[in-house]
Amino acid sequence: MSTISLAPIATLSPQLATSVWPLGRGAKAAEEFEAHLIGSMLESMEKTFATLPGQDMPGADNYNYLGTQALSEALAAKGGFGIAAMISRHLPAHEGKG
Repeated sequence: MSTISLAPIATLSPQLATSVWPLGRGAKAAEEFEAHLIGSMLESMEKTFATLPGQDMPGADNYNYLGTQALSEALAAKGGFGIAAMISRHLPAHEGKG
């Protein structure tokens, strides 16, 4: 099985490479939101493209879910699509409001 390097993801845009470390509560929530969004997209793509007729294995859904969750969290931690970074940039302007 080949491994996938996540290093090229952060080089897609300079904005993706910048992140808030250590993460505050808002930035952490933004990263978790992006991870959930990426995970839902990956899960949908997997259900569409990864199943072969007659290849059902017991417990495969659980392993697929865990793998998708781990991948989406890793992608979001490395910058993902930049959604968390965009949200984090706008959080300070809205702190204390609400």
